[in-house]
Amino acid sequence: MSTNVLMPQLGESIAEGTIIRWNKAVGDKVERDEPLFEISTDKVDAEIPSPAAGTLIAIEVPAGETVPVDSVVAVIGAADGAAVTNPAPDGGARVRDAGAGAAVVPAAPAEGVKPTTPAAGGKRQAAVRLSPVVRRLASEHDVDPAAIQGTGAGGRVTKEDVLRYVESRSAAAGRVEPMSTVRRKIAGHMVMSRRTSAHVHTVFEVDFSQVARLREAHKAEYAAAGAKLTYLSFVARAVVDALAEVPVANASLDGENIVYSEDVGLGIAVALDDGLIVPVIKHAREAGVRELSRAIADLAERARTRRLAPSEVEGGTFTITNHGAFGSLLGMPIINQPQLAILGMGAVEQRPVIVDGAVAVGLRAYLTLGFDHRVIDGATADRFMAAVKRNIEQFDPGLL
Repeated sequence: MSTNVLMPQLGESIAEGTIIRWNKAVGDKVERDEPLFEISTDKVDAEIPSPAAGTLIAIEVPAGETVPVDSVVAVIGAADGAAVTNPAPDGGARVRDAGAGAAVVPAAPAEGVKPTTPAAGGKRQAAVRLSPVVRRLASEHDVDPAAIQGTGAGGRVTKEDVLRYVESRSAAAGRVEPMSTVRRKIAGHMVMSRRTSAHVHTVFEVDFSQVARLREAHKAEYAAAGAKLTYLSFVARAVVDALAEVPVANASLDGENIVYSEDVGLGIAVALDDGLIVPVIKHAREAGVRELSRAIADLAERARTRRLAPSEVEGGTFTITNHGAFGSLLGMPIINQPQLAILGMGAVEQRPVIVDGAVAVGLRAYLTLGFDHRVIDGATADRFMAAVKRNIEQFDPGLL
């Protein structure tokens, strides 16, 4: 008996996945629930466990390729190792059942790869066989695949062949490397957002003196309760309260309809080594500063260790990105579709300010609101930011 390994559906809105890497090779033993391969989707990256114990007898979709959910990506044979694979003369894979003697059954070719056919005299015709990822790379780099010497089975041009060709062609220009799967998805989302929304930005300077006093007075208490009291925690609470005053900032656009959300799904952008992800704090309107602090720390930690569930990056209605964590003073963030606004938080730092006509030292930060001018006018955006500024500068100690 053999078991087909399918591309899983990690969330209702996810229709396809990209295989990042295989943790096993054909012929390797695999245990049930052992991590078999890693995938990347529009929502989240994840390790996929093996559905059965046995021997990996075929990999139908190589790393780097994208296929629809429920596609067969691999086949696992009997646990006793009876099934093995041997290369076929045409570069495909043949599955041999050792218990059945010489019975040989050709495995299905990977999607997008054309098998060669026998020509007259028993010879096989030479053909350029390209996987979807190879075709995409060749198109992106304006490369003619026929000019590349393939090193894959049967002379097939592989992803590595294309990259080596591009690198050798561009050696004088420096190092060349392809975008990762995550980077490509982020790039697509950012370009789509800029094409979709009429981006406008407004910047407010905010006094964090009151917040700093409250943070110093309560951070030990929070730490004892397992929560880290940060400036971002206060900003999150101030934003949630401001969204109640200006609900259009918490809305989305569906065609020509403005969809107002009854709840706040607060997205917190988290920087990863290879990109960015926005996990969502659900029901943020009901959360106090302590709950927000815990949720921010928990989601960030699990995002960086790739342990987020797909549902935890869905349902956002408003996003905060804390670019100030890296020292940035001012940023112009891109809206996280289909939302209508995003808040960028700059570094909180001491700077000279004018108080009662004299120069003094103040604790300040720039907060930037990026908003969709198709729905939100400048006056509305500034009214929202004025509420955020007031909520921070006059932060209510009773909320802690």
